[in-house]
Amino acid sequence: MTPSQIVSALNSLLSIRQPVFIWGAPGVGKSQIVAQVAQARGLALRDIRAVLLDPVDLRGLPRITEQGLSVWCPPAFLPTPSDPQEGIIFLDELNAAPPLVQAACYQLILDRAIGEYRLPDGWSIVAAGNREKDKAVSYRMPSALANRLVHPECDAHLDDWLSWAQGAGIRAEVCAFLRFRPRLLHDFDPLKAEKAFASPRSWEFVSRILDARPHADVEYELFQGTVGSAGAAEFMGFLSVWRELPTVDEVLSSPASAMVPLEPAALYAMCEALSLRASAETIEALTAYAERLPSEFGVLLMRDAVCQDTDLVHTEPFSRWADKHAAVRM
Repeated sequence: MTPSQIVSALNSLLSIRQPVFIWGAPGVGKSQIVAQVAQARGLALRDIRAVLLDPVDLRGLPRITEQGLSVWCPPAFLPTPSDPQEGIIFLDELNAAPPLVQAACYQLILDRAIGEYRLPDGWSIVAAGNREKDKAVSYRMPSALANRLVHPECDAHLDDWLSWAQGAGIRAEVCAFLRFRPRLLHDFDPLKAEKAFASPRSWEFVSRILDARPHADVEYELFQGTVGSAGAAEFMGFLSVWRELPTVDEVLSSPASAMVPLEPAALYAMCEALSLRASAETIEALTAYAERLPSEFGVLLMRDAVCQDTDLVHTEPFSRWADKHAAVRM
């Protein structure tokens, strides 16, 4: 399932308080999806790393009452009636936890209780973890626990990632590169003993590294340590093209005469950079420049511009362009 499909599935399952376990390769964005859904629904989120727990951690600690009886005090990370009425308990890396910890979680998932503790009615349980074939740290999940969960599997998807990247401040050159080389969004081979590999998470790191403006003589090493040697080499080649392109301001000020790149990599880069400046003030220049691009790249530029600002479809320049290119547009 794509990330957007996982979001839709989670919304349905949360509405009926059905426990769910999201499977996926490392770095595919499982934790981020859960946080995104919680924020969109206005739910509190308790992120519990099951792999860091001991079996007794979920039970809490006992205390002696005035009557000489022992009662269990639940841990602070579990919600109580004084917490928000609705929320998600997120058991991340549940299948990486030792079997005894999984057994403790089993009672919480099955009975919504551990000992005397009761999970408030408005709270749901979501878990996530890597697949056994990913060669990550994992224990086989007991069949009794697995049978209490719904098991969607999440795969990386470029369009979903690009939609997220637009609002997350991911740099335009990273987005443009992945449009050009979509296979490198998630290039993970569990049979290779590589420390670094390309994933949605690691490309976010690349964007943050670029924000830090590293010196040219360490750029490649930083990228290699983030997305692996193959991804870093291709990205460095793309960056050299990106940095030779005319600036967005040059194109917007002179769309009829600004340079039009010939290489596909450069065209992807140019379209990505221009689309980020799409607005009612720039749409006239964007459509003029799009007319000079190869048809498929003109469509790409206009499609991304509309994604940036949907009101552009009602402008006169866009309407003229759309009528002229009705046979090839979106």
